Amino acid sequence: MKHYLLLALAAVSSTAGAVVIRDDVEDQNYQIPASAIPALADFPGEGHGALIAPQWVITVAHVASPHSVKEITINGLPRRVQSTVIHPGYRALPDALVKEALASGDASKAMAFLASSDDIALVKLVEAVTDVKPIPLFRGNDEIGKTVQLIGKGATGTGSAGEMLHGPHRTTLRRAFNEISSASERWISYTFDPPETALPLEGITGSGDSGGPVLIRKNRQWQLAGLASWKSVQGDVGAYRPGRYGDGGNNVRISSYIAWIESVMFSKDPGQPRQEANNSLKPKPLRGSA
Repeated sequence: MKHYLLLALAAVSSTAGAVVIRDDVEDQNYQIPASAIPALADFPGEGHGALIAPQWVITVAHVASPHSVKEITINGLPRRVQSTVIHPGYRALPDALVKEALASGDASKAMAFLASSDDIALVKLVEAVTDVKPIPLFRGNDEIGKTVQLIGKGATGTGSAGEMLHGPHRTTLRRAFNEISSASERWISYTFDPPETALPLEGITGSGDSGGPVLIRKNRQWQLAGLASWKSVQGDVGAYRPGRYGDGGNNVRISSYIAWIESVMFSKDPGQPRQEANNSLKPKPLRGSA
């Protein structure tokens, strides 16, 4: 079971791939054409992001930070990268915590570490994208109870068996839905429910889907409310398999980072955003329980 924990932890949920779906719904019902979300950005190998301004892509830090990204793909075309800005509050998960979880069977310390990190980054492109409309940012604080749309091309599977262990991390584009059940300072979260209580096209993101957009519909348009980041590993680590019914997905809460995002994009030197935006994240008022 070591590989499953590494999927969930070592790369902050293995750069959370395609969408894991219900057993009782045909896979083709989840599949969508690329034209359904042209603003989706594909990073080399695996991982996603979203175009939020003509020259800016947002993603999770653990997708952008392991290596220097030179090029990403948007709407089927390669786009050269000028620079990458990692949130100053991001911390990579230490190997020591992964080893401790594997040895003890308890991943609670690793989960607490992930929950305290600001897993968000901005990528500036060399040239503005003119053939794709950017996705607007969700700025509300009422995510709890909202139905969200999940997008990804990563590893797939079904809720009873979980994610396909040896499946590819770049597959067919899929879309699933879920409902936000909790919100905190940094995260909006949902649970993959079994068929009897699930949405018609319920699902959860899989390995390779990290940075994938989580969308809320507001004012007759889909807005970017979150970015797929990591899974909640609870109980005995040895029994954990990502993507099973009951698995929880944690997503960067975009509305909490609006000030930082705008500070970076509007800074004359994107690598050095205004100092006030670099301070610790200010709590965002919540509606419902966190």
